[in-house]
Amino acid sequence: MSIEPQIRYALRPDGVRTAYAVFGSGPILVIPPGGTTHIEWYVSETEAQTKFCSRLAEHRTLVLYDRHGCGLSDRNRKAFTPEDDLLDLEAVISAVGGGSIDLFGISWGGSPALAYAAQRPERVDKLVLYGTGADSSRRDENTHAAMVAWNALRRADPEAYFLAQAARFFPSGADPETFRSLVRMLRDSTSEVMAVKLQDVVFDTRAVLSRISTPTLVLHRKGDVVCPFRWGQYLARRLPNAQFVPLEGDAHYPWVGDADSILRPTLEFLTRGAPGARSNPPASSGTAVILFTDIVSSTALTERMGDARFRDASRALDAGLRAAIRDAGGAAIEGKLLGDGVLATFPSAAQAIDGARRCLALSAASELGLHIGLHAGDVIREDNNVYGGAVNIASRICGLSAPGEILVSDVVRGMARSSAGVEFEDRGEQEMKGVGEPVRVYAVREDGA
Repeated sequence: MSIEPQIRYALRPDGVRTAYAVFGSGPILVIPPGGTTHIEWYVSETEAQTKFCSRLAEHRTLVLYDRHGCGLSDRNRKAFTPEDDLLDLEAVISAVGGGSIDLFGISWGGSPALAYAAQRPERVDKLVLYGTGADSSRRDENTHAAMVAWNALRRADPEAYFLAQAARFFPSGADPETFRSLVRMLRDSTSEVMAVKLQDVVFDTRAVLSRISTPTLVLHRKGDVVCPFRWGQYLARRLPNAQFVPLEGDAHYPWVGDADSILRPTLEFLTRGAPGARSNPPASSGTAVILFTDIVSSTALTERMGDARFRDASRALDAGLRAAIRDAGGAAIEGKLLGDGVLATFPSAAQAIDGARRCLALSAASELGLHIGLHAGDVIREDNNVYGGAVNIASRICGLSAPGEILVSDVVRGMARSSAGVEFEDRGEQEMKGVGEPVRVYAVREDGA
């Protein structure tokens, strides 16, 4: 089984030639390369990969390309920066028509997809992210000692290096054809010198996430060891218009294991609103009191506690928080399953403060501290999610709170002043990124404390 794509070249402003392939029909879906790649590996190596791409191409004009220094692209390169990856993507998008497109960021390819969506929001209709993160410098294997060891193994025994790297992508195993295919791709995609230079490129998009309003679908397998599950949770929390779909399994590539669990929500998301597609329930709007929680220093805690222990503790706390929110009369937003925190709405400020206090008590009994913030305002409810400026302000207030503290906006204080059984300590007006005017916030204090 194979696909016969059209191999073409896009010319960057600096003269670098970027190889890309086009097949399928319909609106354009661009897939940035997930690290070192080779176009031919995606479309003609194994039945699983070809089937995955073919399913996408039934609904979209699929565009794949090779990163600079890799595959069929220009390999005559001396140095690399994140700007190179954006130049590749911009050149390919311009070459295929230059209009609006959808982006599907897989693995490392999520970084340029996020950066481009932040820089050129008018060009990106929808964004899908699978098994990726916002900061390539946080990769567990990217510590200095680990990278020195990997590079030493590559120089001493290249074949052993390729086998060991491939095994990391499929912890539970893959069929022999798929495994051998990945080993060949790692061997043929680029040279050792290029690979070392490319792995040193640090692509950090954390600062731009709050500016990306593009409708986004975040998919992540819970057992992924290349890009840990918490990275997907981080993206879903900080992208204002994101829906999160947690997946079972540990294979890093989407076509291995239960590929349908990825294709189904992806195709539904991409085709939503298209002619002949299943129509969505209409969005509803109204006023709600919004609660945001966030685990204190989750990255540092993960390093101190270890992945497994932190995951178990955060999942236990997450389950407790959601139960506490329900008991207080609120509703946790399932479309924003965060893992390192919870977004919830309440019909009244008193109920929201009661829910926040219950959450704080659960945190105090666990190993994990919480930031908690509350705001009230108009929201839009759609697809098990909530959107709007009030949600963003609640998130900002959460970020301002000290560990173990509940901060609320002046709006929530005014609504709950005579009904919540607590007192409020004025913390003054606070400037918040993305919010036009300062917001006055108050710390919740027990009545008489």
